[in-house]
Amino acid sequence: MFRMNRSNQNPISSIYQESRPWGGFRRYTHNQISTVKIITVNPGEILSLQYHHHRDELWVALDRGLKVTLGERNWEPEPYEEIFIPRGTNHRMAGVGEKSGRWLEISFGEFNEEDIVRLEDRYNRE
Repeated sequence: MFRMNRSNQNPISSIYQESRPWGGFRRYTHNQISTVKIITVNPGEILSLQYHHHRDELWVALDRGLKVTLGERNWEPEPYEEIFIPRGTNHRMAGVGEKSGRWLEISFGEFNEEDIVRLEDRYNRE
């Protein structure tokens, strides 16, 4: 059975940060099963409102001009804001800026594109 991390907590609590003489780094995963993507959404476009049965996600906003829906909450994240999405939680991202916006997505658990349960979709996908 998959566990997000040894303490079975939100993966944000497992982010490791270290300073180096040249700056530093943040490590999001370490020896874990995960899938990593950078997703781009165009201005005025919106992903489906969805949830997953078999994976949690950690999003890191890379640009301004994005709007997150997480459960009942809606907001525009700041660049590098980290957003944890537990499996079973409704979520979506929209492009609300004048140019495309990107975010880093780290999926924890069994990853399969067929694990998307769409509740609303502008493009009529199921």
